[in-house]
Amino acid sequence: QCQLNGLWRNEQDSLMEISALRSNGDFQGKYLTRVTLFNGCAHISPLKGIQQQPGEGGWPTFAFTVRWDKFSNATTAFVGQCFVDSGGKETLTTMWLLREAVESLKDDWKATR
Repeated sequence: QCQLNGLWRNEQDSLMEISALRSNGDFQGKYLTRVTLFNGCAHISPLKGIQQQPGEGGWPTFAFTVRWDKFSNATTAFVGQCFVDSGGKETLTTMWLLREAVESLKDDWKATR
């Protein structure tokens, strides 16, 4: 069984800590991005999400959002799935969308990456 709670590191060397995973699948934690540094420092941002409990032998899917705290007017939504290989190594695979605030509806086209 794949366990989401704990410390995760991605290929960009950013860190995510899921510290509270409730029995209903809700979780929260912190995200420390190294992709966008503010004044040369990485900042911790809060995250909240939900895990779908898998059926017998399945791997859980999940979704979470990160509110980039103190350095950006943006929010990112992640969706993914957790896998465990034959050696017991857990891996999260995700896709994400980042939404940045823009000044007008005319600029809406450039707000999502």
